[in-house]
Amino acid sequence: MKINRIIARLDINNDFVVKGKFLEGLRKVGKPNELALEYYKQGIDEIVFLDAVASLYDRNSLIEILTKACKEVFIPITIGGGIKTIYDIERLLKSGADKVAINSASFDNLNFVEEAVNRFGSQAIVGSVVCRSHRYSWEVFKDNAKHRTNINAIEWAQVLQDSGVGELMVTSIDSDGLMKGFDLNLLKSISKITKIPLIASGGIGNSNHINSMLEESMCDAVALGSILHYKMATVGEIKRDLKNNNIKVRL
Repeated sequence: MKINRIIARLDINNDFVVKGKFLEGLRKVGKPNELALEYYKQGIDEIVFLDAVASLYDRNSLIEILTKACKEVFIPITIGGGIKTIYDIERLLKSGADKVAINSASFDNLNFVEEAVNRFGSQAIVGSVVCRSHRYSWEVFKDNAKHRTNINAIEWAQVLQDSGVGELMVTSIDSDGLMKGFDLNLLKSISKITKIPLIASGGIGNSNHINSMLEESMCDAVALGSILHYKMATVGEIKRDLKNNNIKVRL
């Protein structure tokens, strides 16, 4: 039986962790290193740091945050936002990141993703699929959900898998911040056509949402934001609830 990962997602804007709804209307909820350390002490399995505005301003400003986190937090760390070159990836990995998440740059140059996989290995590259419902399917977005691509999200997930990424992080814009549960149809549709690990992000409000998602969608991990940031539950409480429902997690 697989062990399901519980991940803390920290979206960062100007050195603050922010949270909103539909990846907009961002509210400051804390300092990234303080929250990362707190969730680490609670027993989180991994941490994802995402620069929420990096691609819009042609930057990645997380090196300092990453360097400090690596001195205090001894679990896998993924960095995303504004990653456009092999040098960007190399610098982040040398600074302590275990993985990088690529979104916007993959639309401009898919060869970049393939080159990154060949250079650093599949295990270091996460494909970020940020999407919202569109008619009878889902459309993938870039620039932290700011710009449409007119590309079908399910097809794009397949493209990223074929490019060699080690896992996919699927974010539902429609569900983000609402805490009413994941878009299970989206996750089920992507899990049917992919063979690599899936991280679900967007909409978690309680342990039952995670339980349903892991049982029904074949996802391997869940990235949590609001439920942790607003102290609705601790990592330990979430994991104990899942274990009581026969979901295998690391305690």
